[in-house]
Amino acid sequence: MHIRTLGQGLRVSAVGLGCMGMSQSYGPNPGSREDMIGVIRSALDAGVTLLDTAEVYGPYDNEELVGEAIGPIRDQVQVATKFGWDIQGGKSVGLNSRPEQIRKVADASLRRLGTDHIDLFYQHRVDPDVPIEDVAGAVGELVRAGKVKHFGLSEAAAATIRKAHAVHPVTAVQSEYSLWTRDPEPEVLPACAELGIGFVPFSPLGKGFLTGTVDANTSFTEGDIRATIPRFDTDNLPANQALVDHVRTLADAKGATPGQIALAWLLAQQPWIVPIPGTRRLSRLRENAGASAVALSADERADLDALAARIGVSGDRYGEAHMKIVGR
Repeated sequence: MHIRTLGQGLRVSAVGLGCMGMSQSYGPNPGSREDMIGVIRSALDAGVTLLDTAEVYGPYDNEELVGEAIGPIRDQVQVATKFGWDIQGGKSVGLNSRPEQIRKVADASLRRLGTDHIDLFYQHRVDPDVPIEDVAGAVGELVRAGKVKHFGLSEAAAATIRKAHAVHPVTAVQSEYSLWTRDPEPEVLPACAELGIGFVPFSPLGKGFLTGTVDANTSFTEGDIRATIPRFDTDNLPANQALVDHVRTLADAKGATPGQIALAWLLAQQPWIVPIPGTRRLSRLRENAGASAVALSADERADLDALAARIGVSGDRYGEAHMKIVGR
């Protein structure tokens, strides 16, 4: 596994591990808690050192899971977690990035993770009621106190990134980015390049679609968020199938999997891009890690670069309510 450098010199594996799905969002977990701990610990054996979680995943359960898993390997991994939601009675009821809330969340996350520092602390969604300068200042205080090493933003607009970075250096921006979600390309990625900020794509496999394991005949189980996402509904999924079919053809020609091609394409965009595919299976973890060894030619990259525009993508990546809180 290659090592990449995000902003402020943070060195991480070229491919990380998104841990959210081990606790929520993709229906019943096929494995036990012990199985998930095994997957997380096995990530290191596959060369994966960046682990991504958040207080809202569960809520809280995922941080506790990651905390238990990293006990024996804490000094060999970088842990990213997030603040920014107002969690009441075990449910998120809105946003809250007030400085006092950020400090409270940091302390609670440290306890659940069983560590004395958070390597990368993201604002999960931009809170329109709190100036981003105040958010950056509060995280800066946590950095100076040694509780946090690096500051990140998730799904933020370029203008917001610039304002935050002027107060405290932003190490990474995390947003959805993949062959069928190209939103960061016009403004966010150029801002990251200019400011020396790393970029961490979540859902780099299109919530499983780009692995080729989801098609028009797929039935989502109870609790699977894809049942609520327009791109996966019965009207849009067949129209999107042409995109993954194209990726599969290239994968077959190269002796790779469609998911590896999708990740390799992201890795080829910039040396400071580090995707964090999520999985609950050890076999998929190893497959994803192997994407760092898949080389794409200039012609193959150019073909994939134009794929979404040429074939088209049908449906939004979130429902209407969630689309309103991204790109702020």
